[in-house]
Amino acid sequence: MESVRLAAFSPSYCLSSSIQLMSPYIVPVILAGYFFILLLLSRFTSRRAAGNDAFFRAGRRSPWPLVAFGMIGASISGVTFISVPGWAGTSGMTYLQMCMGFIVGYAAVAFVLLPVYYRLRLTSIYTLLRLRLGSSAHLSGSTFFVVSKLLGAAARLFVVCHVLDIFLTLPLLRLVSPSACSGLFSYSLTVCLVLLLIWLYTRRSGIRTIVRTDALQTLCLLMAAVGMLVAAMQRMGLDVASTWQLVTQSPMSRVWEWDAASPAAFWRQFVSGAFIVVVMTGLDQDMMQKNLTCSTLRAAQKDMLSYGLCFLPVNALFLGLGVVLYTFCARQGLTPPAATDDLLPMLVQSGALGGWVIVPFTVGMVAAAFSSADSALTALTTTICIDLLGMERKPDATLAERAAEERLRRRVHLCLIPLFVACLLLFRVVGGGNILHAIYVMASYTYGPLLGLFAFALWGKRRVETRAVWAVCLAAPLLCALLDGVSPLYWHYRFGYELLLLNGLLTILGLASLSRGGGRSHARRLPASSRRSQ
Repeated sequence: MESVRLAAFSPSYCLSSSIQLMSPYIVPVILAGYFFILLLLSRFTSRRAAGNDAFFRAGRRSPWPLVAFGMIGASISGVTFISVPGWAGTSGMTYLQMCMGFIVGYAAVAFVLLPVYYRLRLTSIYTLLRLRLGSSAHLSGSTFFVVSKLLGAAARLFVVCHVLDIFLTLPLLRLVSPSACSGLFSYSLTVCLVLLLIWLYTRRSGIRTIVRTDALQTLCLLMAAVGMLVAAMQRMGLDVASTWQLVTQSPMSRVWEWDAASPAAFWRQFVSGAFIVVVMTGLDQDMMQKNLTCSTLRAAQKDMLSYGLCFLPVNALFLGLGVVLYTFCARQGLTPPAATDDLLPMLVQSGALGGWVIVPFTVGMVAAAFSSADSALTALTTTICIDLLGMERKPDATLAERAAEERLRRRVHLCLIPLFVACLLLFRVVGGGNILHAIYVMASYTYGPLLGLFAFALWGKRRVETRAVWAVCLAAPLLCALLDGVSPLYWHYRFGYELLLLNGLLTILGLASLSRGGGRSHARRLPASSRRSQ
């Protein structure tokens, strides 16, 4: 086959001739059609039920299979679509070790955390911290979540907006000015467009709409991944059997790593994966809010276990896609980009996989962009309104007060948009490398205090009514950062994602030194009406 040389994929890279031959309107048309479908779903769900109950809880009537399927798309998002295939070239399939740990983590969430949340009938899971530990722990935990989710969601959305900037905004700008090139201006337009569209279809019914749209977006993401795989198979003249043989016999299909000193060692990955799920799903309002819309605890548990079991084969699909793409590059004489996140966009942009592949790629990107940000926007609105602003603590509120709360919720929902824009612009300036790895590293620091707070609330018997909780929650990640820096120098040990466990342990020790008796009995003495109001 004829060798093709590709320039490195970057914001300044001009579209290749194969893509230029395609209509510059194809991506905008796909985006417009996809958004039209989302608006129809939003209109349908908001017509049947709107207001704060639909926005926060979806009336607690969501079908559990729909929730489980939709959560796959919310979890894999654009980061999996872009980053996981690129991991095959650097660490093989060792990421599946962590995915195996994810299954244990989902079981822990289903049988340990969900029963507590359903017993207390929580809308925001951080209300548990107020019931068990006190107001200081409640504000600390909810604030850490807001910061963590804002950064994590922006990191997930960054990759997608970067790619959409290349495939959507720049071609349109070049129609106006042929000399237009990539930069902060075009990227900012992309970010604002994506967030505006997400705000439009989530502003009325929130989580009720998202349960439906996430299911659609999961289907689009999986179909896009299969479409990309089929395109590569066609270019290489492979059928299903030969593709399976190619993947299984490739050195990149290595799953197991038994060297204890390696950050990819099995037990380090497996245990870290279990705890990452506990904190990034079980202690994350974004993920748990969908589960809490199921009518019963049993339904929510079936949703969580089904979703957890699906996570392993879905990630195996994306890693297998990565193996095929790297093999394709080797056979075609293509030089893969240094940044693994650029592999798939580079191949699509160059036309190496064929001109038609831009259709599934664009659908996957748009679905990824919306699924990673819509539920995060709704969860942040819920946490700010209920936990930080004290909304819905009055079970006997008048109609006028309920209407005022709904207006406040809409303002909070809108005000989060510029915060997302600011975070995405920050990632545009400093972002690089593999974003999925960056998300897990950030989680090790920002979710560690949440892990400590919830562990102390669930199994401790003491309250922590002191503002020093803030100092503990800030000191724990700072100490972890210090240890992470000095451990390679003094102990020849480099921390992986297990830093999350150390972070949580330091938080627990700090809370124990500040606590006093009476935490659990306080939660049990709460009147039933107070519990229902949460």
